[in-house]
Amino acid sequence: MTIKQSPAPAEQVGTRHVALLVETSNAYARGLLVGIKKYLVTHPGWSIYLAEHSRHETDLSWLDGWRGHGVIARIENHETADRVRRLGVPAVDLSAAHLTPELPCVETDDDTIARWAVEHFAERGLRTFAFCGDARYGWSVKRAERFAAHVRGLGIEPHEFRMEPSGTLAGDRQALAGWLLGLPKPVGVLACYDIAGQEVLEACKIAGLPVPDSVAVLGVDNDDLMCSLTTPALSSIQPDTTRTGFLAASLLDRMMSGDNLDPRLHLIPPLRVVTRQSTDILAVTDPVVAGALQLIRDRVDEGVPVLTIQRHVGLSRRALDYRFLRVLGRTVHEEITRVRMERLADLLIRTDWTLPQLAERLNFSHAEYMGVAFKKYSGKSPGEYRRANRAQLPR
Repeated sequence: MTIKQSPAPAEQVGTRHVALLVETSNAYARGLLVGIKKYLVTHPGWSIYLAEHSRHETDLSWLDGWRGHGVIARIENHETADRVRRLGVPAVDLSAAHLTPELPCVETDDDTIARWAVEHFAERGLRTFAFCGDARYGWSVKRAERFAAHVRGLGIEPHEFRMEPSGTLAGDRQALAGWLLGLPKPVGVLACYDIAGQEVLEACKIAGLPVPDSVAVLGVDNDDLMCSLTTPALSSIQPDTTRTGFLAASLLDRMMSGDNLDPRLHLIPPLRVVTRQSTDILAVTDPVVAGALQLIRDRVDEGVPVLTIQRHVGLSRRALDYRFLRVLGRTVHEEITRVRMERLADLLIRTDWTLPQLAERLNFSHAEYMGVAFKKYSGKSPGEYRRANRAQLPR
């Protein structure tokens, strides 16, 4: 099925009037708006209509009498879907709810988010996995489904808690605390987004559960304010909201120009896992592997050689690799590389250091070798990775 566009009113041909039905109350949605803004820097000519609202609001009466050319919307409920349809103009959806299958949709890849979360917990030796979600949102339901599938792929049955607001925040937290107390420990909990992650951390305090030793918590969105408000700070998966908003704007521009686009789903992969204290755990029962992992992390900047680790734990290379493969699914060398590349990724974003400066800091013999190793690991050159992730930072 394709979408036919109606011609714009003659009096408005010079400027395209576009309504943005995107909430301004959370970091994910604001990131989408940043992406739309970036598109407009090189493709001017839009007049934007944006009202401040939250994801729960359905009052779109401000659109009464509006005669525009296009809409970009987070269509999270049937009321918004009906309103967009009645407007009768080209539109692009930004929600995983998929309530308007006749429209193109640009959405974060929830399968990759779920897979990264499971890998993040498994890398820390966790063997109990749980999801805390909100069934009111399609993206949360999708993340729960994909998380469960990836956990079951490890031969493990996942746990799930669905937040159902009871009317009192205290009552909701008590219910969450009770669920957490009943889980086998240690456990890795993926929260559907950072606000839910904050709730899990607060519920852990009520339950007297230490984080991350008993409960490791990972959020989604990497909302810097929400992640730093919690104690301990919340680890989070950072979606590529700028790219998502940019693509949605480019699709709408084409539709308003008369292109007939298939109403297909465009999935945008996330950028990275931002590790903070809430998942800073090494839940490894093998004391030899635990000791080696600690040494790798303690000396990440210098890049500890495998031979040094062998001497530290008193095992041959073959025996050490066997134990690493059994516990982590990686060799010692692969784990050293992974930890060092994650360290480099963090420094690329947090600093303005040149590649030679980074190579010196991380004890690489040449910046060129470091760059090749990083691209092999991440799929992007250091410069590409820095630009992509810096685009997500608030200005």
